[in-house]
Amino acid sequence: MADPYLPREPDLPAGTGAAAKTALRDRLLTTRRRRPLAEVGEAGRAIARHLLATEEVRRAATVAAYVSRGAEPGTGHLLAALRAAGTRVLLPVLLPDGDLDWGEYTGDECLVAAGRGLLEPSGRRLGVEAVATADVVLVPGLAVSRTGLRMGRGGGSYDRALARVPVGTFTCVLLHDDELGLDVPAEPHDRSVVAAASPAGITRLA
Repeated sequence: MADPYLPREPDLPAGTGAAAKTALRDRLLTTRRRRPLAEVGEAGRAIARHLLATEEVRRAATVAAYVSRGAEPGTGHLLAALRAAGTRVLLPVLLPDGDLDWGEYTGDECLVAAGRGLLEPSGRRLGVEAVATADVVLVPGLAVSRTGLRMGRGGGSYDRALARVPVGTFTCVLLHDDELGLDVPAEPHDRSVVAAASPAGITRLA
């Protein structure tokens, strides 16, 4: 039976793989740019409430997360709440080759501006393998399929990071409600996640 919390899968443009991904990505980015800032902020607050209530996040000693940008669901409330709870939070640092190093989040005062409109931690770099030490890995995305196939912005940074995460780790993409359950075209390098967090709640993916 179809999950009632997931929207009906839309028709995709002709083609598969990279070409279909590009068309879908462009459409999703256009929709995001039209979202009111108030909606984006409330989405982030709702997602934070849902994630903080999950057993995986409550029990986590270390959470790998990120600083949201643009019309992504905001992560500010989530990062602050995790730190207040005593959880160690790792944030990504984009490397020149597109891979992700990691640093520890110690509060907003540790964040510095980086390329592509990103904010990154200013402290010691922990290495690309640091993400493997996290009990929970939270990642950005533009969409996710019913089976957990995540669509990002096309750089492949998070696919490389997710490839280092041990099997069984709670990996979750943060999205707006209408970005769940879409027919995401697959490519060989794509890595899946086990859950999606949206304002409607946490969706476990097959």
